Amino acid sequence: MGEILPVQTRDDRTAAEEERREGGSEIVLSVQDLTVGFGSNIVLDKLNLDIYRGEILGFVGASGTGKSVLMRTVLRLLPRRSGSIKILGAEYDAVSEEERMELDMRLGVLFQHGALFSALTVKENIQVPMREYLNLPQELMDELARLKIDMVGLAPEAAEKFPSELSGGMIKRAALARALALDPDLVFLDEPTSGLDPIGAAEFDNLIAKLRDTLGLTVYMVTHDLDSLFSVCDRIAVLGEKRVLVEGTIEDMLACDDAWVKSYFQGKRARSIVREDDKQAS
Repeated sequence: MGEILPVQTRDDRTAAEEERREGGSEIVLSVQDLTVGFGSNIVLDKLNLDIYRGEILGFVGASGTGKSVLMRTVLRLLPRRSGSIKILGAEYDAVSEEERMELDMRLGVLFQHGALFSALTVKENIQVPMREYLNLPQELMDELARLKIDMVGLAPEAAEKFPSELSGGMIKRAALARALALDPDLVFLDEPTSGLDPIGAAEFDNLIAKLRDTLGLTVYMVTHDLDSLFSVCDRIAVLGEKRVLVEGTIEDMLACDDAWVKSYFQGKRARSIVREDDKQAS
């Protein structure tokens, strides 16, 4: 793997956000007027959200507000009632089947608990997308899997291990390696640090930021982890009342008057993070 660039500071991320607000970045995911429901229950109602190239977007909201529903709808795992979803400038419903397959290859997904196939080794799990979309000789797939394993910080011997032989942190990294198997442009992470101890979670956050900087990834991260939101996310979107209530930087979240947003970002746990962050900045 090539040289890894330093993780951006909060000042760097604020400057990047200001550039985006001035129209300086490409929109890689655009959700417009999205409505999703199950029977008479409307979960998302005319929701709008844009994600810009190269950013890490943290997506938060109270339990049951529809965070995972939105992600799964974007990935076409759930149907939508109305609205449009454009990925890399293309609307799924308006392109050919071949073009849809090409779009799918540019997306990577890490589900909350890894979702590794228990009967496959780490190497074989990573090769699943390669077998589905590409026609490569086994030797080349083995080499690519080894590269992905190294990229996410796993030891070479992890390649032949089964998921049951891995720790929680190793499962997350193996699942991330699979998400990166086809060198995607946009990666979806569903609660990537859940179940990890604070040190493991911080290491995983750092890995995500370094991979973004090195590979030019765009990251859509559903998370409840305040440390992740403060340390690696360029921008945050808050889901509530079936739509995006507010979006922006950490500073925007701290300045927001919405009751839930204030409680979430300025509660007892959050205040200690803010103080520590400011202390480090000084």
